[in-house]
Amino acid sequence: LAKAMMSLPATKGFEIGSGFSSTTMTGSEHNDEFVTAVDDDIAGSKRIRTKTNRSGGIQGGISNGENIVLHIAFKPTSTIAIKQNTVTRDAEEVETVFKGRHDPCVVPRAVPMVDSMVAIVLADQLLQNH
Repeated sequence: LAKAMMSLPATKGFEIGSGFSSTTMTGSEHNDEFVTAVDDDIAGSKRIRTKTNRSGGIQGGISNGENIVLHIAFKPTSTIAIKQNTVTRDAEEVETVFKGRHDPCVVPRAVPMVDSMVAIVLADQLLQNH
């Protein structure tokens, strides 16, 4: 999943579950205790869950059955319609203004891209084992 998410245009960061914030926790704070909980899908039954899902549904690279929680960071669009300094192939410093249609924000495209890429990776992994 990390490789797939980082391959998306403008992606600058990726984390699963508590991700980078887990680096400030102790092991006992980050521990995902397993508990039994009522299964909403089957009346009267219980299922094994984690108490916090700080692992984001992935432990040791394997799904633990919880929801997979990903956080992806995207950089702002750098091709904007203001004067910018650049350098030509001949190393001459010049100013340029980019023209044409450029998205002011990647967010509207980011959500379907991330959703689709997660689906592709999960389907690929499923098919590799069948």
